Amino acid sequence: MNVREAVLTVDETQTSFLEQGPSLIERAARTAAAAAADADGVDRDARFPHKAFEIAREQKLLGVMIPVEYGGFGASIHDVTDICYTLGRACASTAMIYAMHQTKVACIVRHGHGIPWMETMMRRVARDQWLLASSTTEGQNGGNIRASAAAVDHAGDTVSLVRDATVISYGAEADGLVTIARRATNAAASDQVLLALAKDDYSLKQTQGWETLGMRGTCSTGFELKVDCPADRVFPEAYDKIHAQTMTPFAHLCWSSAWAGIAAAAVTRAQAFIRKAARTSGGQMPPAAAHFTAAKMSLAKLRALISANIDAFSRAEHDERALSSLDFQSSITLLKVQASELAVETVMHAMRTAGLSGYRNDGEFTMGRHLRDVLSSPIMINNDRILANAATSTLMSGVPASLRD
Repeated sequence: MNVREAVLTVDETQTSFLEQGPSLIERAARTAAAAAADADGVDRDARFPHKAFEIAREQKLLGVMIPVEYGGFGASIHDVTDICYTLGRACASTAMIYAMHQTKVACIVRHGHGIPWMETMMRRVARDQWLLASSTTEGQNGGNIRASAAAVDHAGDTVSLVRDATVISYGAEADGLVTIARRATNAAASDQVLLALAKDDYSLKQTQGWETLGMRGTCSTGFELKVDCPADRVFPEAYDKIHAQTMTPFAHLCWSSAWAGIAAAAVTRAQAFIRKAARTSGGQMPPAAAHFTAAKMSLAKLRALISANIDAFSRAEHDERALSSLDFQSSITLLKVQASELAVETVMHAMRTAGLSGYRNDGEFTMGRHLRDVLSSPIMINNDRILANAATSTLMSGVPASLRD
């Protein structure tokens, strides 16, 4: 069964499956409530959001994208990004962990059909609610995930790999891991493969800590990653195809949705501040009310930008030619840059709306955590790197002749 046939099967059975329990919206709301209650502690202590993910597992949220035939809900990209947005309004670290997990799940779902191990992974994510981590950052390459230093070493039916993984978010908490590497020891840096690993397939030795300004609960520490596993953990499909068709679209859509959730949470606090200030001053608006208008405007632009890209991906997700087109790749790549900048702008306007009340770390209108968390967005795969790499492709892409092109 190919990816398109699997999705058609899911579409026919998804409704009846979800009728057996709460909707995805309800499941996400329950998880978000737990995440919000623990968000300040997660941030303060830089600890993994255990309480949120305990509820997420109870609500079966980790396997929502797994096809129904493998025990999941067959959720769409619209569903998953909505969950990321909902969690982002509650706890940024919870939302980002969930976004990264779903990106890895998407790779297995979209490129693992007909491969026994990958289908086993799908069943384990759905049944046991496995949490999948990602190891893409390596050594001194920063966010250049299309060049690998470590190579897969083949020995009969097994493979091994040693990787200087300078960042593995929530690596110590994950039940499995998805990583990239050079295809073989004699392969070029860009000739890469993707591996989907269970916890028994690898070991981690911590090499760096995670004492950061924001996104503290993602626990994105550095590790030496050692892999020794059966060869069927390696995807047969080349990574460049997986990267273009799945990894980048899902990462940028899910991350952006999480950032939009953070921005929305800050706007909600700014709105509450404005309303309270107006009530206590006989309806007179506070001096910084104009910043609230600006915050609402930038949040609207952010949500519209993400929605447009979600719709574009949804229309093309089973069309390899469309996904590989210059226009789509430019749009989905630059989404990360635009969304991160708009999210920061929105939170800054929201904080300026509340003035000192938003700047404080205590009180009902505090936005310090939101600002610190959202400031990670432009440097998570640095925007400058993306813009520099996209210069040639954007130059080659045509200028639309009409508003709807």
